[in-house]
Amino acid sequence: MFRLASLLFSLISTSLAGSFVIAVLVAGFGTLTPILIAAAAGFLTAVPISWLVARQLYN
Repeated sequence: MFRLASLLFSLISTSLAGSFVIAVLVAGFGTLTPILIAAAAGFLTAVPISWLVARQLYN
């Protein structure tokens, strides 16, 4: 299940990080710090989501 979760993480994390960065840019924050924080938040949010999706697919 770890292999499935890691594969899903690579897909989910890029999607979430990109969505968070776009949301930050639309909100008007165009400097480097908010963009990096949004990308990191997307990567960190993807960890439990990918684990939950992998568990649902595995079962």
